[in-house]
Amino acid sequence: MVLKESDSTLDRGDAAPGFELPGVDGETHALDSFDADALLVVFTCNHCPYAQAKFGLLNEFAADYDDLAVVGINPNDADEYPDDSFEAMRERVADGTVAYDAYLRDETGAVAEAYGAVCTPDPFLFGRDGDAWRLRYHGRLDDALNPDDEPTEFYVREAVESVLAGEDVEVPDRPSRGCSIKWPEA
Repeated sequence: MVLKESDSTLDRGDAAPGFELPGVDGETHALDSFDADALLVVFTCNHCPYAQAKFGLLNEFAADYDDLAVVGINPNDADEYPDDSFEAMRERVADGTVAYDAYLRDETGAVAEAYGAVCTPDPFLFGRDGDAWRLRYHGRLDDALNPDDEPTEFYVREAVESVLAGEDVEVPDRPSRGCSIKWPEA
């Protein structure tokens, strides 16, 4: 496991890079697939303890906010990390471990690269701006930096509530921490 901290290549206000990715639900998902006022895209995976520690929190967000779509995208090399295979992703959804709005597979890592994601989890919060999704916050979900830490502050919750209220996000971007993305061989 290589510990990394996110470093955004997207600035607040930038449009979300487009994608068309297969979901564990058998559908192909794109940005316009999500009918919500806010979109939380989290590059994540099954095997990383940092990502695993946030499954429950992401499931809560998906359940708590009707106007927020929570989308997990797994870009890891499944050949090297079989726990991150499409089948293993399906199993996590089937057993209730992952209960987001969508869990998608980025087989080539191209989408993660377009977003500038470097670790799992690496969260990006977008707000709807007409037909576009604009970045409102990129950073850690909460103040628990290690998998066994208990969070006391929930940065993304504050940011989501600001976006849904039509307000600027006052929460500063803080680097997310997690396992490095296991990039597929080109």
